[in-house]
Formats: sequence, C-alpha cells, structure tokens
Amino acid sequence: MVDRCIRRDVRVEGVVQGVGFRPFVHGLATQLRLAGRVGNDVHGVFVEVEGPQAEVEQFLDRLRRQAPPLAEIERLSVLEVPPRGATGFTIVASQSAGPRTALVSADATTCEDCLRELFDPADRRYGYPFINCTNCGPRFTIIRDVPYDRPLTTMAGFTMCPDCAAEYHDPTNRRFHAQPVCCPTCGPRLRLAHSQDPLAAAVECLLAGQVLAVKGLGGYHLSVLAGDESAAAALRSRKRREDKPFAVMAADLDQAGALCELDETGAALLTSRRRPIVLLPRRAGAAVAPSVAPGNRHLGVMLPYTPVHHLLLRAVGEPVVMTSGNVSDEPIAYLDAAALVGIADQVLTHDRPIHIRTDDSVVRPSRGHGSVLRRSRGYVPEPVTLALGCPRPILACGAELKNTFCVAKHHHAFVSHHIGDLENYETLRSFTDGIEHFQRLFDIAPEVVAHDLHPEYLSTKYALGREGVQLLGVQHHHAHIASCLADNRVAGPVLGVAFDGTGYGLDGTIWGGEFLLADLAGFRRVGHLTPVAMPGGTAAIKHPWRMTAAYLGAHADERLEVVRRNAEHWPMVVAIGQRGVNSPLTSSAGRLFDAVAALLGVRDSITYEGQAAIELEQLAEKSEKDSYPVAVEGEAVVDGADLVHAAMEDLMAGVATPVISARFHNAVADAITGCCLRLRESTGVHTVALSGGVFQNVLLLGRTVDRLESNGMRVLTHSRVPTNDGGVSLGQIAVAAARDRDLTPDGPP
Repeated sequence: MVDRCIRRDVRVEGVVQGVGFRPFVHGLATQLRLAGRVGNDVHGVFVEVEGPQAEVEQFLDRLRRQAPPLAEIERLSVLEVPPRGATGFTIVASQSAGPRTALVSADATTCEDCLRELFDPADRRYGYPFINCTNCGPRFTIIRDVPYDRPLTTMAGFTMCPDCAAEYHDPTNRRFHAQPVCCPTCGPRLRLAHSQDPLAAAVECLLAGQVLAVKGLGGYHLSVLAGDESAAAALRSRKRREDKPFAVMAADLDQAGALCELDETGAALLTSRRRPIVLLPRRAGAAVAPSVAPGNRHLGVMLPYTPVHHLLLRAVGEPVVMTSGNVSDEPIAYLDAAALVGIADQVLTHDRPIHIRTDDSVVRPSRGHGSVLRRSRGYVPEPVTLALGCPRPILACGAELKNTFCVAKHHHAFVSHHIGDLENYETLRSFTDGIEHFQRLFDIAPEVVAHDLHPEYLSTKYALGREGVQLLGVQHHHAHIASCLADNRVAGPVLGVAFDGTGYGLDGTIWGGEFLLADLAGFRRVGHLTPVAMPGGTAAIKHPWRMTAAYLGAHADERLEVVRRNAEHWPMVVAIGQRGVNSPLTSSAGRLFDAVAALLGVRDSITYEGQAAIELEQLAEKSEKDSYPVAVEGEAVVDGADLVHAAMEDLMAGVATPVISARFHNAVADAITGCCLRLRESTGVHTVALSGGVFQNVLLLGRTVDRLESNGMRVLTHSRVPTNDGGVSLGQIAVAAARDRDLTPDGPP
C-alpha cells in the first residue's frame, strides 16, 4: 500500500534566524526525500513540505526535537493544505514585507568544529581569527536590520570569494547560508600598527608587560598578563579604576581551575555557549597579580569566545586580564580605539564593524545554577516571554545605575544589553542609540513609556521628553518585584522583599529595605527597615562609616576602631544626622550592610557601588549558625539598629569579625523570614518574591530561601534577568502591561 501524499505549511517562530535553521530544514527534508521550500521572513521561518504522510510526520517530529543548537523554538504551527505535486526542496529568498516579529540570535562562542579547523594546519582557515559557521560567531553585534541576511549585517562590505560562496550555497556544508562566512582571502583582517603579523605582535606586547587593546565582538578589551603586577597596576592607573576587579580570561578549564575553586556549576557556566564572566572563589596562591582584584576573595573568570581569543591565549600560554575597553564610568569603546589613547600601548584591531556595543555578561553560581548579575553579550537580545502579553507596544527606560532599557510587544520583552550608569553624556548617548536600534530591529513603536519616579534620573528625563506617548511612572521597588514576577511568569499577588541601596519612595524618603504586598499592577507597602539618617546624603554612600555613626549615634563605644579612624569628623557627622541637616532618611538595606562593614573594619570608603557589602559577605564565616535578635514592630518593621549594636557588642567582646559578619547575615535572613511569616498570617499570601541588588549576596540569598522554604513558603528569585537594577526595566514593562490590561489600574492588590 502506497502512503498517501500530503502537504503542510509550517510556521516556526522564536530564535530561528542566524542559527542554521534553514539549512537544517533543507537537510532534513532532503534526507526524507520530501519536496517544498523554506525561507526567512519578518516573523521567523516558513516551511512548505510535501510527500508521503509517514515521512512528513517524521519531518515535523524531528523539526521540533533536533533543531540546531543555537535555535530556540517558541511556537511551531502546522496548517494542512492540498498537495501540489511539487518536486525538489529549495531555500528561497528572504521576504521582508510586513510587521516584524522575527527574533534575533545572541552572539555565540566559537564551536568545536570551527576550533578544530582553526588549529588544523591542513585547513584553509588555519589560524584565521574570524572563522565561524551557522553554529557560532557574531550575530547581534553585527546585525543592522532584519531579516538576518548578509546585506543587512556589517559583513555586507566583504564579498565572498568563490570558495566561501560555494560553501554558502552547498546544502551539505556546515556554512550553508551562514551569513558571516568568510576566510583569509575575502574576510576581515587583524591589524596592529604596521606589523606584518598582528597576532604575533600582540603576543609580544603582552609578554613585554605592556597594555594591549583588543577589538572583540561587542567592543574593545584592555589586556595585560594576569600575573604581571607592574602591568596590572599600570592598567588600573591609566583606566582610573581604583579597586573594582578586572576580569581574567583563561585558555581552558584547567587554567581557570588553577585560579579559582571550580565546581560542576561553575564549570558549566564557564563552558556554556554564552561564555559569561563567572565570579568564583579565588584559590589561595593563585598566580594573579594583586592589582587585578585588590582586596577581593573572588575572581571574575571567563574562557575564550572568539577565534582571536583562542589564538591569543594559546600563544601567550597564561591567563590574561580582559577588562572593558573604557575609562571608568564611560561605556565600552567599539567604533575605534581613539577613546583608549593614553591607556593602551598597542591596539589589536580589525576591519569588521561592530554595529552595537555589548559588554561581557557576568554570572555567579548560586544554588546549583547561574545568577545573572549583568545580562549582555551571549544573552541579549533573546526575549523574556511575558505570560500575559502587552496590549500596546511599550518602552521602559530603566533605572539610573546598571541601566538597561526594555521594549515589548505582544508576549515578547526585549531587555537591552548592559548600558551602565547614566551619569554622563557618552552613556546617555549609548542609551538613546540603543533604544533607536531596538525599536527598528523589533519593529516597535512605543505607545506607552514607563519610567522611574525619581525626577532627576536621566532615564526619567528622557521618558518625559518623548512626545505622543502615554507616560507611566513606576515606583522603583515595585519594579523590582514585578521584574521577579515576570522572570518567573507569575502574576501575583506575592509578598515582595525588595532590598537594595536606593529607590525613590512614595513618602519622599529613600527606600531600600521594603516589604510589599504586590502583584503586577499595584502594590502596598506593608513593612520596611526603620528609617535612619544618611549624614551628608550621597557622602554616606561613598563613606560607609557615616552610616555606622548614624546607626550607633551617641551609643558608639569610643574604643571602636571605626570611631578612632574617623575621630576628626565623627562628632560632626553624628550631630548632622541627628539634626537632619543634609541627612535624608532612608530605609535602605544597602546602607545597613555598609554600616556593619565599616564597623568591622572592612571598608570606610568605597570606589564602586556595593563594594563594602561585597567584602562583608566575603569576610563571613560560612559555618557559623548563630544569629542576632532583632526587634520587629507590628508585622514587618525591622529595626536595623539592633543588628549594628549587637555586632558592636560582639566586636568589643573580641569575637572574630568573620563570625560577626556571618551572625549579621543570619540575622537579616531571620528578620526577612519572620516578617514574611507574620504577613502570611494577615494576608493569606504564601509566595515570596526576592529582588534588589542586596540579593546578589548569595550567602544572604541562600539562607533566606532556606528559611522561607523550610517554613512552607514558595520563594521566587531571579534567573533570566539580574536581581539588581539591570532588571528594573523588565519590571517597568510588566507593570505597564498589567495596568494597560486594566487588571487593577490604580490601587494595591
């Protein structure tokens, strides 16, 4: 019996362009001797397939199960149509008409097949620093528009040679329709001054102790030998970066393991296709110069993710610093290296343009998976799916620090790459350019623009300057909780715990230690840390000892080292805090951590955000189980002064500072748990959402989650976007979409 002939029209949506999906479909159909065609359009990939019923059904099954490694299928729809008697299977020209919904792939690390060719002397691409195929290479950073075809990328200026063109058009070849395909004959080339061998000159530069700028996927890196203190110190001085750690690139897991304690989770993160910087505990005696990560017990380590990196690391033979190519507080340089004059001694560049600058992503192992601290290269622009969708297109402008923006329509929210702190013109320009690119790339014309309530944020001012849109202000900590809800595809209500450094409060004070009863559309503040003065305003953020003075006040023991170290200014700071002179009130959990850090001698002044709290966490004795008692007024008003006083008493009694740090962390976890249990009784809500930069602290996060779960609470944490302000833009989108749906437009849940 001959199987009857059928025909199906298939629509595939998701990350299916630029990932070898059409060649995969062509190969699968050819293998099964099916007829039809496949192509890209503004929605994704369309397939028309015809043949015996059994083979067509097998085709559809394997289409779902065996997609290319970089593909992410969100939706696959099949329509039954009459057979046409077609013969042969072809890849057809892309179609660019209609509103765009196609997704764009993130940049991908060099695949194993390309690595084998890169180091094979018999291969025509041997040693070629721009080798790539359908399974790896540049994507987001070179795309100017969609559909993803070579003329709409920054590879448009490189005409394929006959050999590359033959591979590109050969359905059996791994580079079939790989848009960035190239080789030494026709592709981009490295340059270093007037050197005939740029790579060798770059290696010589590093081995001579010089600072090398390296053009990568999304911008320039600055590099020195990781073990060369003189070079690392010079880089730190020239970059004007006092203490913030540099990232280190290791050639492989063996090199990384010699620097850091590496478990299964850390190894999986390092070798993932996203290739982020992974924060790992530093090994005692690791061969890393002191200036690479001064005072820090962790290292940010990554593995090579471009052919240039692989060639460079193999030739150098030891780990190198690979930090963002910029002066501190400015965005990463990407158009040319002019911004790095005076920092780099030599520049290893190339002639493939970068269309959109993109920093490295940063993750930290947490509870068996990766917690994203900075979501950028390797992740962006993959969307976050919104469970309930957006009635109208939305732009969210994010926060001031660690800024990202987000655009959304239908069920897709596109969180931008890391922009940085919006504190200067260059970063603001990066922000506005990025918004224009995302709006064009995803065909989004925002009708609603969401923003933070702080009137002085540059992101807020940008939003207020948009014309012809509906503006929506979103309270900072509600955005944090909404971000966690969207990250977990949950609508609420939840008990939201938003702990961070700074957020504009509805009562005119600075919030940052908040308990909220919240859903996506609204919230009610049901608890907080007891407000305390910030003596000198922003000076208290830069000088944490001021927060110690604010918390202890007249009760500070004069024998305390923190008092002695700051004796000249201590009485004045206590006085202005008590009088409220230039001393705004804050409920900030970040400032509470600062106060304890300075008390324990961790740090009196900081040079980057969260520095004191980071070092306080690293100080903690992980095996310590004791905790400090803390007073809770009502259901959820926590007096942080109790914790500072308890820490002071232990310190004066001679208790080791690592033990005190651990007891403080345990006490904060206890206080959060106690408040949530009280609120559960009064509200009936059993789900807790944890968000805010303080929960980057994996010691606090882990102990809080353990305590809540052991008491029967469901706990939501972040996985797809950062818990810090880098996730705020997604929360603003979620709130704006919920209010646009008129769920609960004006009030609390």
